[in-house]
Amino acid sequence: MGQFLDSIPFSGIIRIRDMMYSVKDPFRLDQGDVSFDAPETVKAAMHRAIDENRSHYLQTTGVPRLLEVLADKLRRQNGIPIGSPDEVMVTTGGIHGLFIVCQALLEPGDEVIIPDPTWPPCAGNIRLSRGVPVPCPLHEARGWRYDLDELASKITPKTRAIYINSPHNPTGGVLTGADVEAIAAMAERHGIWLISDEAYEDVTYDGARHVSPASLPGMYERTISFYTFSKTYAMTGLRLGYVAARDATLRDRMKKALFYTASNVASVVQFGGIGALEGSQACVGEFRAELQARRDLFYAGIREYAGGVFSGEPPKGAFYAFVRINPEWVAPSGTPSGSRSWAMTEFLISQGRIGCVPGVDFGANGEGYLRFCFARDRRELTGALQSMSELFAAAARRA
Repeated sequence: MGQFLDSIPFSGIIRIRDMMYSVKDPFRLDQGDVSFDAPETVKAAMHRAIDENRSHYLQTTGVPRLLEVLADKLRRQNGIPIGSPDEVMVTTGGIHGLFIVCQALLEPGDEVIIPDPTWPPCAGNIRLSRGVPVPCPLHEARGWRYDLDELASKITPKTRAIYINSPHNPTGGVLTGADVEAIAAMAERHGIWLISDEAYEDVTYDGARHVSPASLPGMYERTISFYTFSKTYAMTGLRLGYVAARDATLRDRMKKALFYTASNVASVVQFGGIGALEGSQACVGEFRAELQARRDLFYAGIREYAGGVFSGEPPKGAFYAFVRINPEWVAPSGTPSGSRSWAMTEFLISQGRIGCVPGVDFGANGEGYLRFCFARDRRELTGALQSMSELFAAAARRA
C-alpha cells in the first residue's frame, strides 16, 4: 500500500497554497473557503460542550442527538425517506465521507463515472480504493451539465457507480430535475450506484433548485448521499460531514472505515453541528444572498477589467467563477508551464498576488480555464479585481 500511494497524485491546490504563502498580502481567491464566521448557534453549542466536559470518546457513527436531527433534516429538506437515524453516520468533513464511501463500495478495477472537470479528491479517492475514475465531460454551453447520451455511453460492464456533484465544484453548474431523473433512470436500468455529493446543496442562485437523487422513487436503495456543514454553516475548519445510505452491508463497511480512520469525529465539533441544526436557519439565506452579491460584483469586475482575457457566465450554484482564458493570451516570458491554465495561474500569483486554481487541475476538460473563489469578503474581491486591472493594462501597454 505504501508504494501504491506514490501513484496517487496530490491536487495542484496543495502546490498553489505553497506558492501563496510566499506572496506578501495575497488575495486568497484560490481557497474554496467562505469569509463568513460560523453562526453563534454553532459557537455557543461548542462552548457549552467544553464547559460540560464533552471531551471523551463517543459512538463511532455519531452523537445520537446529532444523528436524529440529521435524519430529520434529510427527510424534511432533501426528501430522502430515511427510516432510522442508524442510516446516517457522521464524518470528518465531506472528503472523509467520500473516502469511506469509496472504501466500502469499490472493488479493484471497478469503474466510477465522474464529471470532467471535477473536484480533485473525487478521482483521488476512487484511485485510493483501487477503482478507476472514468471522466465524462461537462459542457459550458449546457451550463456545465452533461450531454446525457454521452454520459450513458460511458457505462460499461465494469461500471460500479456514477458520481454526481450538484451544485458543482469547480464550475458552479446545477443539474436540473430532469437531469437527475434521467441519471437515476440510467443507474436503475444498469443496476449501478449513484454517489451524490451535495456539499453545495444550499448555495444556488437565480431560481436554480437542488434535487437530491435519493428523494426520487426507488432511488434511496441505490444512492449514497454525502454532505458537509462546511459550506452551509461556514464550518470549513471544523471538519464535519455526514453520509446517508439504506444498504446495511454498505453501512457496516463504512462504519469500519470510519472507525479505523477517526474512531469518532471530534466530540465538541459534533455538538456544534447539533447547535447549527437546532438553531435559527436565518444564516443560510443570509449567506446565500451575500454570496450572490459577491458573485455579481466579481463578474462585473471581470467584464470591466479582464473582458478581453476572461469570459464566462455567472454560475447557478456553489461559489466559484470558472472562467475561460482567451486562447490568444500569451504567457509572459519566464512563466514556466506547458499549460495555458497553469501559466495564467503562475502569472496572476507571481505578478498580481491573485490566488486562483488552474482548470486543468480539475481534469483535461478544464484546460484553458481558471477557478476563482468569490466567497471571500468584498474588499478582497475588489482588491483582486483592481490588481487584475493593473496587470492586464500593463501587459496591453507592453504589447
